[in-house]
Amino acid sequence: MTHVYDDFAIEPFEAGRGLWHARIRRADRTPVVINGVSFPSVEVGFAWCDAEKAIADAKNHIDRFRERWS
Repeated sequence: MTHVYDDFAIEPFEAGRGLWHARIRRADRTPVVINGVSFPSVEVGFAWCDAEKAIADAKNHIDRFRERWS
């Protein structure tokens, strides 16, 4: 299930049983650019015990790095 936060789409996914991570991409599907390098999406965080915690961590990353992700 994808969650929209500001201009970003957050997709939680399970990588192993009970190991939740999050993938961030722009809601309009344009690439995320970090230091001049273009990425279709960015996977962040570490293994959380549930999807909601992975989503909260992704929101934290978006808030912290929004200026760098031109």
